[in-house]
Amino acid sequence: MSSYNATAQHTSPDPNTMNYPKTKKVEVTDTYFGTPVKDPYRWLEDDRAADTKAWVEAENKVTQNYLSKIPFRSDIKKRLETLWNYEKFTAPFKEGAYTYFYKNDGLQNQYVLYRQKDKGTPEVFLDPNKFSKDATTSLAGIEFTKDGGMAAYQLSEGGSDWRKVVVLNTADLKQVGDTMIDVKFSGLSWKGKEGFYYSSYDKPNEGSQLSGLTQYHKLYFHQIGTKQSDDMLVFGGDKTPRRYISGGVTEDDRFLVITAAKSTTGNELYIQDLSKPGSPIVNVVNNFDNEHYVIDNIDGKLYIYTNLNAPNYRVVTVDASNPSPENWKDLIPETENVLNVSTAGGKIFANYLKDATSLVMQYDMEGRLERTVTLPGVGSASGFNAKKAEKELYYTFNSYIYPPTIFRYIIASGQSVEYKKPGVSFDPSLYVSKQIFYTSKDGTKIPMIITHKKGVELNGKNPTLLYGYGGFSVSLTPAFSTSNIVLLEQGGIYAVPNLRGGGEYGEKWHLAGTKMNKQNVFDDFIAAAEYLTSNKYTSKDYLALSGGSNGGLLVAAVMSQRPDLFKVALPAVGVLDMLRYNKFTAGAGWAYDYGTAEDSKEMFEYLIKYSPYHALKPGVSYPATLITTADHDDRVVPAHSFKFAARLQEYHNGASPALIRIETNAGHGAGKPTAKIIEEQADKWAFMLYNMGLRYQR
Repeated sequence: MSSYNATAQHTSPDPNTMNYPKTKKVEVTDTYFGTPVKDPYRWLEDDRAADTKAWVEAENKVTQNYLSKIPFRSDIKKRLETLWNYEKFTAPFKEGAYTYFYKNDGLQNQYVLYRQKDKGTPEVFLDPNKFSKDATTSLAGIEFTKDGGMAAYQLSEGGSDWRKVVVLNTADLKQVGDTMIDVKFSGLSWKGKEGFYYSSYDKPNEGSQLSGLTQYHKLYFHQIGTKQSDDMLVFGGDKTPRRYISGGVTEDDRFLVITAAKSTTGNELYIQDLSKPGSPIVNVVNNFDNEHYVIDNIDGKLYIYTNLNAPNYRVVTVDASNPSPENWKDLIPETENVLNVSTAGGKIFANYLKDATSLVMQYDMEGRLERTVTLPGVGSASGFNAKKAEKELYYTFNSYIYPPTIFRYIIASGQSVEYKKPGVSFDPSLYVSKQIFYTSKDGTKIPMIITHKKGVELNGKNPTLLYGYGGFSVSLTPAFSTSNIVLLEQGGIYAVPNLRGGGEYGEKWHLAGTKMNKQNVFDDFIAAAEYLTSNKYTSKDYLALSGGSNGGLLVAAVMSQRPDLFKVALPAVGVLDMLRYNKFTAGAGWAYDYGTAEDSKEMFEYLIKYSPYHALKPGVSYPATLITTADHDDRVVPAHSFKFAARLQEYHNGASPALIRIETNAGHGAGKPTAKIIEEQADKWAFMLYNMGLRYQR
């Protein structure tokens, strides 16, 4: 592969000649604390309306017409298909007499779930590619009974968060009972073989099933052999209205553990002793100020993972008969590094984040450190979980230049053995991935990992993708991407900063990017772009910004604040109307991070200032923009992207395109078929390079 030729090969067409669809405007005004706010594109919020569907069709036609004229678009798609076409496996897990694993032959739209007894020949257990003709129905989770005799699995149709649940006998694969419907944001947790706990909402009475507001979660118990309509409400509903509720049974079947939350941060904790019929549900933590999860139970001694009085998390123990926080005792105390935790083989695995990379330590159940796990390098390790009786586990390790490799880990000795190496066409020795620290606007040091080919000349002309998220305590740890090879192998640069709002440095880091601190996140991203340009990795003519969901908000907010800083913007499935995000689906649950326009005059004024839909200004030249969303996204409804695109096309005054690509029969991202992923990635890279005036070298 030769490197890019940075000489401009074309001039992007003037948007005034692109014939964007004429988007009608309506007279709609909301008043917040005496301030009127016009919302002329409100009508696009109705995803069922004929005129919205016509608008989507017209916008997609303009976008596809533009993309089809990029001369190397098909070359990139072919390259992605070649890169993607290798056997991919997930780490195996044991259920009953079988070992299960997911496998994709290469370009299969959905991973297939296989099982294998001892060293016998693997057989197909579930093939989601056969769930629907167009492979848009995906397997969205599966849980087995303790003996492995039954399994309950979730189906997502068209990427929707609303799920169906099917129960089957694993011996003959015959379905047990009817298919359950209308399950959302739910785990499945078996109580013996009697049945399982699951969560859902009442379906919205008004408006669309995909955009209607979902208010209160309910935890149910489904008894095998009975109708779903007879399922018992365990927790939630009118008596205890909570937005998110989950229920899980400890491995010994002793306790039902319930977590309940009003937003995406902080939860109450409850337990119920299942060994004594009629036992009450006991409150352990009665507020939403912190997070707490029961990770194990041994003879009535609960092991709890929490950030109460420990922003970087700790593990405590307490007697289940008197479980309130004043009785908690430290087992694994808080450290300077953020703790994640799991159990396997009667051990606790502490997976610490050290500057956004993995450091794994193995403890016994008394809190004694047994060893630090030797990892293959600096990167991300995941999967240190298995049942108590297991003697081994399987974990996956990867980084930006280390393809996901599965290791078998012997718990007693701490020995790691390479189990499965991916066959992706990528030579890590040709690339470098290094972490630097740069200074944000207020002096805060921010880590960023920069990945590129060895020997790349820092001349300011390298096409660079700056990717970010910065919210909901999500940590961006090093992760290999097959799609990114297209950029890297030709001399491009991929950069990922760990912005405030994430969880890389614990709850303090998260809170520094929430509510009226949200501008910190945008400042951190802007400072990352300035670092890359001032250090000659790239320049504004060769820099693209990318992010999805809360990261889509990040990209769109930054492009409205600093349109001069970069050439291309790629906001995906973004939260773009900050005054109305809480009116749709589970959006109200994001208020802990964002605040709402109804909270106070001060909060409203803060939100409208950065809200991408409202921050766009007439007559400004914005970067070349390709907004991506999907018609079945019921997490961040597509109305956000629709309204933002309409206003961007109205206001934008420059020689770069402002386009929206709307995937049909797809959702927020999970379960998307391989073919759709490749098409979207090819369009993204083609749009980015074309608008930088670059060629793709085959």
